[in-house]
Amino acid sequence: MTTALLLIDVQNAIVAGLGTPERQPAIDVALNQMIGRLQVVQARARTAHTPVFLIQHDGGPGDPLARSSMGWGLRYEIAPVSGEVVIHKKSCDSFFGTDLDAQLRQRSINHLVIGGCMTQFCIDTTVRRAVTLGYDVTLLSDGHATADMGTLTFEQIIAHHNAVLDGFDAGAHAITLRPALEVAF
Repeated sequence: MTTALLLIDVQNAIVAGLGTPERQPAIDVALNQMIGRLQVVQARARTAHTPVFLIQHDGGPGDPLARSSMGWGLRYEIAPVSGEVVIHKKSCDSFFGTDLDAQLRQRSINHLVIGGCMTQFCIDTTVRRAVTLGYDVTLLSDGHATADMGTLTFEQIIAHHNAVLDGFDAGAHAITLRPALEVAF
């Protein structure tokens, strides 16, 4: 199995201001802790010469992730190094309207280790799409993050998606969850 690491939307303003004043500090702490785990996984991938792909959402004018804005930038902790691919997207699906699938196939990659933001949008959509395109996926169970949404806390959203995505399959391909510390390349 040829593996790649895919880090989705780990951008400066990804959760900025999405929580209430009381909840935003907890959201920010959880995001920073998750990014720390992604750094460890990214370092392991680099050491093993595993391809690393960073996905960056290009928001429109006025969006917190508007292209070229401070909020749009990738977090410094996971910034790409020479040879790592940055894919720009405009929807929740990292494959839609991008050359991600072509770049993965060009490298004969058939297994993706995925982490990043936002759980209920870009993580959920991308991991499900990856499986339907014929990739096996390892979703980092503690390597994806989001903010509160409506009456749901970020903790509830993450727990729900971990429960429903673990074992999701399309034919012979499936999503498996693993904590970041258990992932080796």
